[in-house]
Amino acid sequence: MSISPAKMPTLSVIIITKNEAHAIEECLASVAWADEIIILDSGSTDNTVALGQSFGAKVTITNWPGFGPQKNRALSFATCDWVLSIDADERVTPELRKEIEASIANPNQNSAFRMPRFSSYCGQFMRHSGWWPDYITRLFLRDKGRFSDDLVHEHVIVDGTTQTLNSPLHHISYINLEEVLEKTNRYSTDGAVMAFARGKRATLASAISHGFWAFIRTYIFRLGFLDGKMGFILAVSNAEATYYRYLKLMLLEVNPIQTQSNVLAKKH
Repeated sequence: MSISPAKMPTLSVIIITKNEAHAIEECLASVAWADEIIILDSGSTDNTVALGQSFGAKVTITNWPGFGPQKNRALSFATCDWVLSIDADERVTPELRKEIEASIANPNQNSAFRMPRFSSYCGQFMRHSGWWPDYITRLFLRDKGRFSDDLVHEHVIVDGTTQTLNSPLHHISYINLEEVLEKTNRYSTDGAVMAFARGKRATLASAISHGFWAFIRTYIFRLGFLDGKMGFILAVSNAEATYYRYLKLMLLEVNPIQTQSNVLAKKH
């Protein structure tokens, strides 16, 4: 009697996008080996959607509810055993691919895997400043993981154990100062709205003190000075983002009519 070979586990890659034509091709090429690629787009006005379709991705267009809710929407379209969530500015290296394939083939009772992320800032890969190793859980069994509902800085919630991979996910982040400023404004608004909804409040003094501490933590305690001039620039950027987040939180108390839904509707 012949024995049927064991079914090989399958992998869905999920990506959320908006106006990512400058980055999406390299991202998709790095995961073209996956069984399924899901793109959930929130209204791109460039050719992101067409590029995704040209790679055979299953593309759906929807509105924007925030990072966590959007990634859960993308997850709902996945049909494979395992899910790998990446962003358009991230790349799966050949070494990481091998580790992913080996891990899902023999997960050893693990429900998820986290990996280090190697990120660049305005063209320089950062080895300090709190950016390395930046462990993130991105690979998980489809029925064992979901994303938190955070508007920004969402994370995967896993039912089960998580193991750590060795090979890094490459993150081509903040390609220039204009992108730094744009994301600082957007993320500080999302962070303030999320904090306000959770009952947190801020003052001008707390905005200043938290901003100052963000610089010290990044540049001194997380050894940002070892990243050279970019380490200093990143520390200042972190300080500004933190200061503006607390300042916007303070102003939301002055003008609470700017609810979460209103802010999101204006921004996206």
